[in-house]
Amino acid sequence: MIHKRAAQILEKKETLEQKLIQSSTLSREEIVEAQKKLGEISDIAAFADHYLKVYTEQQEALKTLEESTDPEWSLYLEEELKKLKSSIALAEQDLRVALLPKDAADERNAILEVRAGTGGDEAALFAGDLLRMYIRYATIMNWKTEMMSCSETEMGGIKEAIILVKGKNVFANLKFESGGHRVQRVPETESQGRIHTSAATVAVLPEAVEVDIAIEMSDLRIDVYRSSGPGGQSVNTTDSAVRITHLPTGVVVQQQDEKSQHKNKEKAMKILRSRLYERERQRLADERDSVRQQHVGTGDRSDRIRTYNFPQDRFVDHRINKRFNDLNAILSGEKLGEITKSLLENDRAMKLLSTTE
Repeated sequence: MIHKRAAQILEKKETLEQKLIQSSTLSREEIVEAQKKLGEISDIAAFADHYLKVYTEQQEALKTLEESTDPEWSLYLEEELKKLKSSIALAEQDLRVALLPKDAADERNAILEVRAGTGGDEAALFAGDLLRMYIRYATIMNWKTEMMSCSETEMGGIKEAIILVKGKNVFANLKFESGGHRVQRVPETESQGRIHTSAATVAVLPEAVEVDIAIEMSDLRIDVYRSSGPGGQSVNTTDSAVRITHLPTGVVVQQQDEKSQHKNKEKAMKILRSRLYERERQRLADERDSVRQQHVGTGDRSDRIRTYNFPQDRFVDHRINKRFNDLNAILSGEKLGEITKSLLENDRAMKLLSTTE
């Protein structure tokens, strides 16, 4: 039962605290490990403690009611028990959410990739709108962004852009953005006022570090060439652009934004490492649960997750079937947090459902 689990959590927390009190008998490694475990369990223990207090109060009220011979006192206790029933249900829900397995990548920085899909110039302009939305949202969240690469069109849109977003719980907040984004609006170049539908795709990857993915240099083919800008104009007269192919998987990364071949290679390796890390994460998730996907949004280019309808000023997230208004506030990043919150709550609800099935 859940109250037994709560008691075990508090007991474990107390054991760790006692262990640290007697730290003079521990090695440095043991102290660091105990502190890490205590930090991990402290938040859960707060929910466990609250649940047990409400549970104990409920049990005491039930016992008192059974022993009561005073009608007025019994009536009062019955009213209190109704309130406690509601309180214990909320406390149990909070504890179950706290006990859900954490995604190890949630606290990481993220590499966010935006690409124009079907729709020509309008798709590229929409991809640019999405990129600016994420950059503005990052500013609101006090995150930092670094442009890794950007391929622009002559009309001011983007064919492809990759940014690194750094900050607290970046991947946790952005991971549900992965998938296909569709826009319905009248392009500025449309003289007859017809609504066009175009699309862009977004992929969000947790930033990987070297210890996550071991890449053998023998598995790489590295090509260098001269970088070029929009319309094929020469940007650099030296072979500074880099293309890295990971031969075992066929993953290809290209970088040409920097004038230095070394810097382009460094950026390309960072992106490659994160893409391979995400592939491995997805493979393990699929193995664990072939029926139910463990996380929403995988970067599947055929997955349409959102529709941005400008004529009706309506935004729909198809995964949670929820509508939002005020597209300007969404694309400015101001309202994106509200949508992210809804997706996080839905993810928790689905996970809770799976733990009780």
